[in-house]
Amino acid sequence: MHHLIAPSLLASDFANLQRDIELVNASEADWFHVDVMDGMFVPNISFGFPVIKAIKKHAQKPLDVHLMIVDPDRYLKDFKEAGADSITVHYEACPHLHRTIQVIKQLGCKASVAINPATPVANLVDIIADLDMVLVMSVNPGFGGQKFIEHTYTKIAQVKTLAANANPNLKIEVDGGVDIGNAAKLVEAGASVLVAGSSVFSASDPSLAISQLKHL
Repeated sequence: MHHLIAPSLLASDFANLQRDIELVNASEADWFHVDVMDGMFVPNISFGFPVIKAIKKHAQKPLDVHLMIVDPDRYLKDFKEAGADSITVHYEACPHLHRTIQVIKQLGCKASVAINPATPVANLVDIIADLDMVLVMSVNPGFGGQKFIEHTYTKIAQVKTLAANANPNLKIEVDGGVDIGNAAKLVEAGASVLVAGSSVFSASDPSLAISQLKHL
């Protein structure tokens, strides 16, 4: 299976958001990655519902919405209504993870769980069969432009092994510090979705940067 590219709008130019959305629409990217931060689960605040609705209005590709928030269950329906096609919740933020995943699926969205760099892959053993995707964080969530954590390759391989029998069609997404220098190794380890922020939107030619990540 060819890997997918999901440019992270957190790294886009917020003053020219529609321009950057159109750029992604016209590129070889597959999804839009939308980071939602509440200032509590992570030390930063980002997009809310009005901005996601505005993104959805112009986006011609699915919205991959990553919730870095406490108590995401309160807002799942709102994110669906705002335009989310896929919803990712954090393992660390969900005390009743099976129920949360069931609700996401009942809403008609793809269901994904993210794990922070210090969270063991083994913690997913009882939920992995129910998921559409696992997001392996390759930086500590909260800010763009951070240094990639090398142990990520091992964690991706561990997720792939865990899913081999229970959920062979599981997508494995990686987010944080992804660029042309590590992308091929990530895909080789088992990643099927690459989230790229700074390496796309800070590039002199973002469309070319996306194409290079797509054709490794």
